[in-house]
Amino acid sequence: MYQQNNPEAHSAGNRAPAQAPSVGNGAPAQTHGSHGNGTPAQTPGAHAQACTPVDDARELICQIGKLLYDRGYVASNDGNISARVAPDRLLITPSGVSKGRMTPDMLVLCDRQGNVAPEDTSGRHPSSEIKMHLRVFDRRPDVGAVVHAHPVYATAFAICRHELSEAYLPELVLNFGKIPVAPFAMLSTEEVPRSIEPYLDDYNGLLLANHGALAWGANLWAAFDLMETIEHSAKIYHAVHQLGGGVQLDEDQVNYLTSLRAYYRKRAEVQKPDNER
Repeated sequence: MYQQNNPEAHSAGNRAPAQAPSVGNGAPAQTHGSHGNGTPAQTPGAHAQACTPVDDARELICQIGKLLYDRGYVASNDGNISARVAPDRLLITPSGVSKGRMTPDMLVLCDRQGNVAPEDTSGRHPSSEIKMHLRVFDRRPDVGAVVHAHPVYATAFAICRHELSEAYLPELVLNFGKIPVAPFAMLSTEEVPRSIEPYLDDYNGLLLANHGALAWGANLWAAFDLMETIEHSAKIYHAVHQLGGGVQLDEDQVNYLTSLRAYYRKRAEVQKPDNER
């Protein structure tokens, strides 16, 4: 059993709470409100729907699938990837195909109910976990892509039902606040979307109990990057726990990092288009 050490106090003295840097116009960067967990709250319907052109999405999903496979985040036919390509269409990986050996023509075009679209030409069945993807897109119009995988360390934490909640890493605080664990849900059933629904407004990713990890973002690269952050963080947390526990960031440091989220989101929009790495 992992033991969480009490964080060592590193006092910030009497300094005032940190402010986010200005974003071009001298005004401080703003963040969404939170629901008490330090993560940005999203308001359903508050954003225009994020979509990727379908031809671009086909290439990117295959590229990301190969990365997931090569990095050991999935094995055999594990995992699934989807992208919103129109307000009423999503492109998703097919059932029964290795993510490392997909070609663009294999990807399945579906409607918002999870049915194969009439114009689809793949001749394949969509991932059996499509309901999970649909629930993310329905709840978060600002999300353009979803990635589900079984990376070893993150999945081990999911099996132990141990969330990544200690404030050890600035990157994790910036991107997630913490990584919660959704309750176990039987695969490919309505239980899966129900299990993740309580977390969708406040988080960008989570662990699926005894199953794996799920990440969602504005575009395909953003969702992949968040999956990568989940697994990298899980590896570091594992090492920290093996050493007996670490020293967490203090409250002022966490609050400052939280205040930077909108600033970094703005920079990412300008400097990192969807088709660039």
